[in-house]
Amino acid sequence: MSVLVVGVSHRSAPVALLEQLALDGEGVRKLVTDVLGCTHVTESTVIATCNRLEVYADVERFHGSIEELSRLLCERSGEPVEKLLPHLYVHYDDGAVSHLFHVAAGLDSMVVGEGQILGQTREALRLGQEMGAVGPALNVLFQQALRVGKRSRAETDIDRTAPSLVSAGLERAFPAVGDVAGNRVVVVGAGAMAGLATATVSRRGAADVAVVNRSVERAERLAGEYDARAVRLADLDAELAVADIVISCTGATGTVISAERLAAARPDQRPLAIIDLALPHDVEPAVADLPGVTLVGLSRLADELKDSDAGREVDGVRGIVGQEVAAFLSARRQASVTPTVVALRSMATEVVDAEIARLDARIPELDGATRDEVLQAIQRVADKLLHQPTVRVKELANESGAVSYAAALAELFALDPDAVDAVTRPEMP
Repeated sequence: MSVLVVGVSHRSAPVALLEQLALDGEGVRKLVTDVLGCTHVTESTVIATCNRLEVYADVERFHGSIEELSRLLCERSGEPVEKLLPHLYVHYDDGAVSHLFHVAAGLDSMVVGEGQILGQTREALRLGQEMGAVGPALNVLFQQALRVGKRSRAETDIDRTAPSLVSAGLERAFPAVGDVAGNRVVVVGAGAMAGLATATVSRRGAADVAVVNRSVERAERLAGEYDARAVRLADLDAELAVADIVISCTGATGTVISAERLAAARPDQRPLAIIDLALPHDVEPAVADLPGVTLVGLSRLADELKDSDAGREVDGVRGIVGQEVAAFLSARRQASVTPTVVALRSMATEVVDAEIARLDARIPELDGATRDEVLQAIQRVADKLLHQPTVRVKELANESGAVSYAAALAELFALDPDAVDAVTRPEMP
């Protein structure tokens, strides 16, 4: 198995570019089909969310496959290749395994620990299976990724990390503007973190909640869940003028709220708390110097939470993912030498059978008891001769060069390549 991941996410691209790459259900299916049609691809599926688009493929060649998969993503963006390529990332083989496990565990999400990504990973596997695009390689990988995601959430409280950031920000804002209840709150953004912020302030009794976003459709979907108002990004200044608390988490690459913009929107200098949960930050740091403004930044909140229960949960999940990646890669390397070991033992069985047949032909009068003793003796000799090589090649599978050891064993014993290949490439279910 040689798994290749080519993708783009909130970590590598601006929101505007991610929006251009957004695919509906049919678009995702078409991408899976197009990937499967590439020359060197044997299996494929796609994880598609509002913050990421990742192609997973089992490939026979690395470089040719990267070029084809990158081309397919560039076509979806509608942008010149040179504009999208700097934002693409590539993970191959061991790196692809590690990346998917981190994704499923929620460690690569914009909102660390959010549970929605686990369902999206499951949907990618289901779709690939339904389309016949997922075979043994991706099926095993995605099934294990789902188990890693479930284990991370069962053994830790990682799903509480994001709400902890929102709550910690509101606590820091309390001395400036008081409790959320009765205050006017503006949430800038409509992603997962914005959803948590909107849910939190609505639950705490905010007098008015406005969800501001470039895509008013996304703002309306989020606002509709919590009896909030959807507002276009172009109308942000009017909302800043009357807000008591602003929570910004857009994922944009540039500043959304500048000191000049905020000063112009609030000439009365009433108390205002701004909680910036974006990475990179949405709010210009100079905003903190404006009269009446309290700025709470993500970096400071993260430092405060690092040694808290939430920080320990993240560290705990990282430990789980590390263990699972190591175990998966070890099992995969061991499995890679199994065909050679099976072929070697099959060859030994054939040699023993041939020698017994020759003995039967030369000494037909040999009694059954003696023949059985001779057969057992030959089998014991063969087993003893093969025991150490087969044990060692499995041990060496966990060290670098494992494939070379298996290949050397096959070469030394002149194993039939077709026999090894038959075990290596099972029929797809």
